[in-house]
Amino acid sequence: MRDKEDQRVDDSRRTWLIATSVAGGFGGVAAVIPFASSLAPSEKAKAAGAPVEVDISDLKPGDMKTVAWRGKPVWIINRTDAMLAEVVKADDEVADPHTEKPFSIPLPAYCNNEYRSRADHKNILVAVAVCTHLGCTPTPRFQSGPQANLPNDWPGGFLCPCHGSTYDLAGRVFKNKPAPQNLDIPRYMFTSATTIVIGKDEQGEA
Repeated sequence: MRDKEDQRVDDSRRTWLIATSVAGGFGGVAAVIPFASSLAPSEKAKAAGAPVEVDISDLKPGDMKTVAWRGKPVWIINRTDAMLAEVVKADDEVADPHTEKPFSIPLPAYCNNEYRSRADHKNILVAVAVCTHLGCTPTPRFQSGPQANLPNDWPGGFLCPCHGSTYDLAGRVFKNKPAPQNLDIPRYMFTSATTIVIGKDEQGEA
């Protein structure tokens, strides 16, 4: 009699343990699914890294506009012939005239030239506006000549307000400045005469 009663208790306990284990397993799976989903990039994160299309039809010679790409400011500058001439003059004054030591992204092959722009739109400079010293945003100082915090023979370019690094009108850093490298040039392409896509070119997305 005692053996039968013990057997019923054991069977009951075994059934309870199996049921608990199964329920726990489902609970574990249910807990893992949301966790695994949280590892996937959000739509906002995906959008932050997506290419950016920019209309430059309103960008007059000498003007600049700033857009955001991957959480960073990117300049688009329509350089005048005079500004391009200043780039040529600055060749001997910049630390890395041919961008042999890029900062955080490789220089696109189609921008591997004096103006660091596409040959068919050499007047348009597209550059990441992040100082290569400590990450501040330089300010445009396009006017050439003597002015505050700049040399008397200033050719026009950009001045970082944080520690005084200066860049020419192609985003190349001048010699003997805190910033060690030129400004980054992202991959980009023209999809029409007045539309640029930043973060994408003929090879695909950056």
